[in-house]
Amino acid sequence: MSIGRTDTSLVGRWWWTVDRWTLAALFAIVGVGAVLTLAASPPVAERIGLETFHFARRQFVFLPLALAIMISTSLLSVKGVRRLAALILVASLVMMVGVLFFGVETKGAVRWLQIGSLTIQPSEFVKPSFAVMAAWMLAERRMDDGFPGYGVATILLAVVAGLLLLQPDVGMTILVAAIWGVQLFIAGLPLTWVGAIGAIFLGAGVGAYFTFSHVQSRVDRFLDPAIGDSYQVARGLEAFRNGGLFGRGPGEGQIKAVLPDAHTDFIFAVAGEEFGLIVCLLIVALFTFVVLRGFARILKEENLFVVLAVSGLLVLFGLQAIINMASAVRLMPPKGMTLPFISYGGSSMIALALTMGMVLALTRARPHQDFGE
Repeated sequence: MSIGRTDTSLVGRWWWTVDRWTLAALFAIVGVGAVLTLAASPPVAERIGLETFHFARRQFVFLPLALAIMISTSLLSVKGVRRLAALILVASLVMMVGVLFFGVETKGAVRWLQIGSLTIQPSEFVKPSFAVMAAWMLAERRMDDGFPGYGVATILLAVVAGLLLLQPDVGMTILVAAIWGVQLFIAGLPLTWVGAIGAIFLGAGVGAYFTFSHVQSRVDRFLDPAIGDSYQVARGLEAFRNGGLFGRGPGEGQIKAVLPDAHTDFIFAVAGEEFGLIVCLLIVALFTFVVLRGFARILKEENLFVVLAVSGLLVLFGLQAIINMASAVRLMPPKGMTLPFISYGGSSMIALALTMGMVLALTRARPHQDFGE
């Protein structure tokens, strides 16, 4: 079946207006993730007494679901994206409050809700919905000076950050704050205010170092690996050294057998050992392409909401990838954050599908603004 340019159906209009290059790059990243999940997860499952392909099987259940959600979301109009984000934000905040009372503790943090056999991390869904809602508030403020957009966006940030810090999840708090800061800058906040906010962020970072022991430990070990347990980081670096330029070959990596988070936080190290530096650089290139392509699509956009929302969502996607990969190669203190569409994790996979589905929807060509504001 072919879709012609004269096809006025929903699918036909979507196909000729969506950014197919970004779509192809995202499918390529998903494909890389599928291969790396098969490579990295079996040893982890066996080590903790699970069936060999336990994690791989679960991930392959979420993959088609995530792709379906991404495509479905990309069909939405601009107004539809706003409405979806509002619903997700409200539901996520309610669940995050529930986490404080009924959450499941893992590695000293309470971030998950157990619903039957399903484990959900509500904070993953807060990130894209917050980016869109903050963009909406800031855009409304620019169109109506009497609308308290800056105040509402700041209150949203305070609520989200407060709930995240109670878990605690300092890294995700920084990520959400970065989205808000970038959107404020693009919205035209005076540079003096931008500088003041930057100083506040710096002060908050110093405060987090002295308030949260796990943050202090990670920073100290990053600055001086000899003072504490840097086992995963050390093994990750060893994996990259073993892999060299072309890697040891699919399935031939050894470090994944001893890395506790080989299928999640350190899956990039598994890629380095088995497929080598060249493939790792290709992965970096794919993420870079998606982010830069997204920004290129909004350079001539006249709708401020679209500009702010897409910018926030791309910052979320790109910064999360940077944090994961930089942690794996010891360019920054380790932070438990997934590599988008590659690391194992159902909540992360679905939330990222929503994120990029919204980006695809908002960056669709709208030559006559006839796809619904």
